[in-house]
Amino acid sequence: MKIRNAELCDLPYLLEMLENAKASLRALGIDQWQNGYPNENTLREDIQNKICRVVINDENNILASAAVYVGDEPTYHEIYNGAWQTENKIYGIVHRIMAANNAKKRGAASFLMTYCAKLSLEAGVTSMRCDTHPGNIIMQHTLEKNGYIRCGIIRLTDGADRFAYEKVLK
Repeated sequence: MKIRNAELCDLPYLLEMLENAKASLRALGIDQWQNGYPNENTLREDIQNKICRVVINDENNILASAAVYVGDEPTYHEIYNGAWQTENKIYGIVHRIMAANNAKKRGAASFLMTYCAKLSLEAGVTSMRCDTHPGNIIMQHTLEKNGYIRCGIIRLTDGADRFAYEKVLK
């Protein structure tokens, strides 16, 4: 497996992955990603801003993707029922993690998470933050397997609660 920046020519496949991810969440009764976000414009902006990374196999097929960048996420300023592990004002951020249906449970998401940590360390930050829906057990397991600690709950701008995770980088 390798990782590269997503390109606009990847958009149709990323949209297919997104629709499959939405369907999987819907089938589990999870309302995450069911309100029109993320969408084609979100993914296009991620690509144009060079924050969308894709995991590819030897045949150049996309196995997984995520938006990863260093910065400050406004919805992470307030955390409830817990506390962040660090008081960092700037950190690595991972959003919109998706895996192709044929790549699930094959390590692509973990491979991507390891890359995101390396990228963040190279950028000079000492932690990464991520959030997920309280019902998204699969994502919670992926985060915890990759060293993220559940720190509490954050509230999105639409009022929805999300489990907040942080990983201290070494």
